[in-house]
Amino acid sequence: MATGYGQGYGLDGEPGFRGSTERRHRLPAALRAPVEGRTWRELGYVLLGLPISVLLFTYAVTMVSLGAGLLVTFLGIPVLAAALAGCRGIGAVERARARALLGLDVAEPEPLRVRKHGAMAWMGAVLKSGTSWRALLYSVLQLPWAIFSFVVAVNVWVLGWGLLTYPLWFWVFPMYAGQAGIQLYGDETHRVYLDNPFEITVTALVGLLFTIATPWIVRALTMVDRLMVHGLLGPSRLVSRVVELESDRGVVVDTAAADLRRIERDLHDGAQARLVALAMDLGLAKEKLQEDPDAAARMVDEAHGEVKTALQELRDLARGIHPAVLTDRGLDAALSAVASRCTVPVQVEVDLAERPAPAIEGIAYFTVSELLQNVSKHARATWAGVEVWRTENRLMLQVVDNGVGGADVSAGSGLAGLAERLDAVDGILVVDSPAGGPTRVTAELPWRGARIR
Repeated sequence: MATGYGQGYGLDGEPGFRGSTERRHRLPAALRAPVEGRTWRELGYVLLGLPISVLLFTYAVTMVSLGAGLLVTFLGIPVLAAALAGCRGIGAVERARARALLGLDVAEPEPLRVRKHGAMAWMGAVLKSGTSWRALLYSVLQLPWAIFSFVVAVNVWVLGWGLLTYPLWFWVFPMYAGQAGIQLYGDETHRVYLDNPFEITVTALVGLLFTIATPWIVRALTMVDRLMVHGLLGPSRLVSRVVELESDRGVVVDTAAADLRRIERDLHDGAQARLVALAMDLGLAKEKLQEDPDAAARMVDEAHGEVKTALQELRDLARGIHPAVLTDRGLDAALSAVASRCTVPVQVEVDLAERPAPAIEGIAYFTVSELLQNVSKHARATWAGVEVWRTENRLMLQVVDNGVGGADVSAGSGLAGLAERLDAVDGILVVDSPAGGPTRVTAELPWRGARIR
């Protein structure tokens, strides 16, 4: 999902915005904040929030009240459905406003699922949609929060800039208002004004403090708006999880199909071709058995060698599907067998008190096997290490080598496919491979214990 909350608030190359570049500034962030574009956009969001929230609240309450009141008749259902549909449109506008002024990119919620044609099916889908009701809730809750944030933001902003610029417009008071300055206290006999240089300087310093604090106050206020937009106008966690599982299911299906094609290709081009050649050789040897026994014996001997080669290829193919040593003896023995075939010395440490589920065990085996193949082909290493252990409900795998490094998941290599396979079972692949090495690949899989039959 694109929109993880907490990323990309700023624009104009500010830190934290996705795709931006970090820039060096001479002034610290506290002094820079009052004049930054991000601060003015956030203030604009708060100022626009009050009139917009009044319109949203008025629309939502009026339409829902009208629809609820008309439920005793048939008209109540279409009015209520229209009210919720309007709230969904309001949600789209508010997501666009948050994207433009807050830099918050919230994904579109799930669309309406209308199973049949017709107005009744559409109204039923609108009324059953959780997105519609969350948008209605946002329209109602936005008004009280918008009033509070508007009052706080405007007051601290005006107070800060007013006090900070007091030395610039101090002449207004004696010249046009007939006063000596800002009045702090006054009664029938005494009045206290800020009119001497010391008091004016202190007033400006207090204004500077308020001015510096105001952007962070406004930012804290807009954090609540971000939470509301993200939580009420974005896709629900359940739907996001369903979409993720559908994507993972597609990856699993594609991976299984690719594995089947690989097995078919290996059988067709390898063992099957050798067995066909073996049958032909044995047929020729049978024909020559009476005429030239010595030639027939040589052909049978060659056929015997072909049988051994075909058997070895079948063993390798079976090992690639699911090795028998993994089923019989577990990860420790299976990974040791894989390590023995690696082109560099590999130290294997497996610390598991019990065996995981066969599916998880198989994924862990093939993950380490593929990583060690990468070490053999690309790392130019002289040593590698494999560690397997359990942490609470996760199975951890780590493969380390002292090679040249430079491995990158985003480069579209085999690591990308491996990461997709792990992600399909809620696993994670983390690659730490700086140029020059060493390379450390950590895989994390969900732990499911083996069922006892």
